[in-house]
Amino acid sequence: MKKIIVIGGGIGGLCTTLMLQKNGDDVQLFEAAAQIKAVGAGIGVGSNALAALYETGVGEQIEQRGNPLHEMIFQNEQGVQLNKMDFTKFAQEFGLNSFTIHRADLHHVLYQSIKPNTIHLNKRCFDFKQTKTGVEVYFDDSTKVEGDIIIAADGIHSVFRNKLTPHAKTRYAGYTCWRGVVETDDHRFTKQTSYELWGRAGRIGIVPLKGKQVYWFACVNGKPNDPKYKNRTPMDVAQIFSSFPEHITQLIRLTKEDELLHHDIYDLKPLNQFVYGRIVLLGDAAHATTPNMGQGAGQALEDAIVFVKSLNKEKDLHKAFNRYENKRIKRTKKIIKMSRNIGIGTQLENPFAIAIRNKLFPYVPSAILLQKFKYLLNIDLS
Repeated sequence: MKKIIVIGGGIGGLCTTLMLQKNGDDVQLFEAAAQIKAVGAGIGVGSNALAALYETGVGEQIEQRGNPLHEMIFQNEQGVQLNKMDFTKFAQEFGLNSFTIHRADLHHVLYQSIKPNTIHLNKRCFDFKQTKTGVEVYFDDSTKVEGDIIIAADGIHSVFRNKLTPHAKTRYAGYTCWRGVVETDDHRFTKQTSYELWGRAGRIGIVPLKGKQVYWFACVNGKPNDPKYKNRTPMDVAQIFSSFPEHITQLIRLTKEDELLHHDIYDLKPLNQFVYGRIVLLGDAAHATTPNMGQGAGQALEDAIVFVKSLNKEKDLHKAFNRYENKRIKRTKKIIKMSRNIGIGTQLENPFAIAIRNKLFPYVPSAILLQKFKYLLNIDLS
């Protein structure tokens, strides 16, 4: 039986741990934080991610906690429709709906499904070592743990990736983003429809969650770590988007100040390697992407399923690792590129470029938009 060390208690780390336990492996997860707590607000669960969650045995619970999403509508800053995508066609083809869920609910379901005494908190990794026969991880509380394999699921600023591939670079996407979750009875937000509004000031997204909850995000172009966007209140953010429909900016104003999230958006320049000896990069540590396609969590979930199945299919570790890389590198490279390009197209500031985009976009057949996203959902998890 292999002894596997998972570093990182995010969605990828939790899902991998759960799958490994189902597989009968000896697995322990180590998380730097004092508690497993979701950082974020709403999250999209495409049919590809839901298929992965069903593999872990928690798909039904996620569907019960989530909100099925039937369509996405794109609008200009006056609220005039530019185009839309009908997600029900994917549900018919792939047999699973796309869902939205609060990230905390997804974390909770995964966390509660893992066996007791598996997750160790307040364990911040600062260094590691590997030999021909095993690995060692060192924590800043002067402890260490030994095992056969390390799953480095420690995020975009991964300690493991930074040491193993010092050439790897995170890339600022050119914009910063605020997020929040509010409750509303506004009938203009239907439960099965998400929205994106594009304007010169920036972009706003509206994503319905379970019950009366609505997740929103708002992105504006700016320099990284721009001081003029620090410490903004919900009222400040709403003012930036004053040219947008009032019922849209009202969601921002409803947000509690201490629940307003703000982050610059980064991705990772695609890597050509995810495995280094006995250390396996997974999730954002391997392929962090911008959130424009809602695939960050989905790709981490796919990683977890494919990695564990690779261990099952190939008894030789080297062959299992090769299989994981071969199935994951090309796909995640494409998604990073697609997502970054979407961000470029939706964050236009030049009035002339915006006018051309808004003039041409309504003539793009919905079937072509769906075809672009079909690649995401048509995934072989074997």
